[in-house]
Amino acid sequence: MSDTTLAQPPAPGALARFLDSDIWYSFRTSPVAVLAALVALVCVICAVFAHWLAPHNPLDLASLELMDARLPPAWMPEGKTKYLLGTDDQGRDILSALMYGSRISLFVGLASVLVSVVVGVALGLLSGFVGGRVDAFIMRVCDVMLSFPSILIALLIDGVGRALFPNAHDTLAFTVLIIAISLTGWVQYARTVRGSTLVERQKEYVQAARVIGVSPMRIMRRHVLPNVLGPVLVLATIHIATAIITEATLSFLGVGVPPTSPSLGTLIRVGQDFLFSGEWWITIFPGVVLIMIALSVNLLGDWLRDALNPRLR
Repeated sequence: MSDTTLAQPPAPGALARFLDSDIWYSFRTSPVAVLAALVALVCVICAVFAHWLAPHNPLDLASLELMDARLPPAWMPEGKTKYLLGTDDQGRDILSALMYGSRISLFVGLASVLVSVVVGVALGLLSGFVGGRVDAFIMRVCDVMLSFPSILIALLIDGVGRALFPNAHDTLAFTVLIIAISLTGWVQYARTVRGSTLVERQKEYVQAARVIGVSPMRIMRRHVLPNVLGPVLVLATIHIATAIITEATLSFLGVGVPPTSPSLGTLIRVGQDFLFSGEWWITIFPGVVLIMIALSVNLLGDWLRDALNPRLR
């Protein structure tokens, strides 16, 4: 038998398999998902590369000009071309502030979701696989957490953190804010993973692993966990928008990020004082950006839920 007969075609790469998958086909044939992805990508790029893309640095107090405070957008009669979306009460460029503020909002949202996923998946996997008193205890904790409004728990944690560390610097303030949002977000992941784990642990591959002597920790990590991550991925995508809105809410209430590092919520709160005096651009543009980010992420989450559910194909 010749070498030509024995030769096998090379296996397709990861990119080729992805481009040939049902998820990519579902994405490129969904105009809503493509548009939402483009909007989210633009927002992320502007936030991550704000230091290079922003026309001004709103965090540099030495560069602010109080004579240019509360200027309207460039297309209005009193606007200036160097301030495309106008300025706020301190003379900061609104467009630049939106880029830097989006960076803070996205960072807090992504970090809090990451912490929630790690804690929720770990506890949900343990609860569903071990069962018994461990399962009952974790689920009762979830029930207690769900009985309180999430925003009130976040306010409580943020207030306790500020009381314990009154002279804390910005890094600690960000940490407290992330913990405050994560403390109310892990419950959904824990309950979701627990339900999926209860189903997976009864299947043949788990029973076979137990018979051959595989440790429970290895079974959970290597066999059960990969099969319960689908719903977690969808839930995390949608939860990112919720976390960003929660951060904006806390910042709007004055207990979020420090004023020296304004986020979208802080910009909306500052602009509220001038909304009825005619300077509508100070609060309207941050609100629009917040809606765009949250809506695009939510639409991507809805598409991902449908794409990963074979019953909806």
